[in-house]
Amino acid sequence: MNTGFEATAPALAPRVWPVGALARAVGELLQSRFNPVAVRGEVSGFTRASSGHCYFALKDQAGQLRCAMFRRAAGLLDFVPREGDAVEVRGRLTVYEPRGDLQLVVEAMQRAGQGALFEQFLRLKARLQAEGLFDPARKRPLPALPRGIGLVTSPGAAALHDVLSALARRVPHIPVLLAPAAVQGAGAPDELRKALQKLYLLAQDGRALEADSTNPSAPPPVDLILLVRGGGSIEDLWAFNDEQLARTIAASPVPVVSGVGHESDFTIADFVADLRAPTPTAAAELVSAPRAQWLAELDAQAARLGRALRHRLDAEAQRLDWLTAHLARPSQAVAAERPRLAQLGQRLTHAQALRLERERARLHALAARLPRSLPAPLAAERARLERLAERLPAALARQLGGTDERLQRAALRLSLLDPRLVLERGYAWLQDEGGQPVTRAAQTHVGQPLAAILADGKVDLTVRGRPSR
Repeated sequence: MNTGFEATAPALAPRVWPVGALARAVGELLQSRFNPVAVRGEVSGFTRASSGHCYFALKDQAGQLRCAMFRRAAGLLDFVPREGDAVEVRGRLTVYEPRGDLQLVVEAMQRAGQGALFEQFLRLKARLQAEGLFDPARKRPLPALPRGIGLVTSPGAAALHDVLSALARRVPHIPVLLAPAAVQGAGAPDELRKALQKLYLLAQDGRALEADSTNPSAPPPVDLILLVRGGGSIEDLWAFNDEQLARTIAASPVPVVSGVGHESDFTIADFVADLRAPTPTAAAELVSAPRAQWLAELDAQAARLGRALRHRLDAEAQRLDWLTAHLARPSQAVAAERPRLAQLGQRLTHAQALRLERERARLHALAARLPRSLPAPLAAERARLERLAERLPAALARQLGGTDERLQRAALRLSLLDPRLVLERGYAWLQDEGGQPVTRAAQTHVGQPLAAILADGKVDLTVRGRPSR
């Protein structure tokens, strides 16, 4: 029985390696022959551990390579790698001895082709920013209740489904007008500009183009525009870094919301737009307060209006009760005014009589002081004074009669307000134990003692039941 390679062919027998020593030797060989190494591929299975280390694989059509990126290097990343991203990495090939796996320890990572494109992006961004296209002062607020929403995206993009689903769920009553355009490729910037300009035509003429009531097919007015696209690499999103597209967005007559890529993606369109959303779905949610929120606000307003109306009605009812209580006993006012009226009548009669006596005495005194034999003019004046003295009592009597007649008419009108005249016609006046008037059935309760005031006296009553309405 053979016990090993040396027993059969001692000269050809390979060296027997311990597993760890062989893994270590292979790692040293890789270190000396390949490192440092740069690799391009697509990210697959990217995960970030709680320690901050990142683990993923780089792959292409021909193969796959395990990668590890430790916390220090991961902290220098200016983007978050995602599944399918094309990236370039630099690092060291090693063998992970505990498992014998080949792995690449990544020390730096950037998007594939990012260098030249990113520099072009930064130059354009700096130039447009210097022109004021990114100035926060030119950003416009979004309308709270848009009458129509314009949407620019690709008809085949997942972003279209996401946006329409969010809008249908939150504001199904607001119409959405799609202006289709390519969102990737050489011709995408021109298509995006034309799609925006089509929507601008609906938003012009004072930004309030009303729907034609005589033409049901007339498009609704557009009060804001969504420009959206799903995520991708810097090359995929490059159409949204076009300078002419940026200027077209800046010329929009209505607010534009940009929802391009994912939260970590930024394009020139994001900086020019009135509002930037991290995702297409977020863009739809930013421009559409849920219908339930508006319905709840309407309910709250209706409740406040109802409370205010009830408060006003209560206040007016109390005021009416107060007025009723003060008008309920006009006989008291009549009785209070009668002595005053009689007193005024007596004072007037006495004053007129006193005045009459004074005038009569004055005239007689004047007549007595005149000599008996007077020239003709003086004699005529004396005769006139005597006639006036004779006519004065009659005039004063007529004046007193007219005044007395006016007083009698006032007393008659005052007596007509006496509630006892109403009671004489068969009515009764109800009051409670405190003497307060009872004018409504709601003021009574079963067993309550009441008093009925009739024309000739008072009758005590007890409530046996309340009438139904």
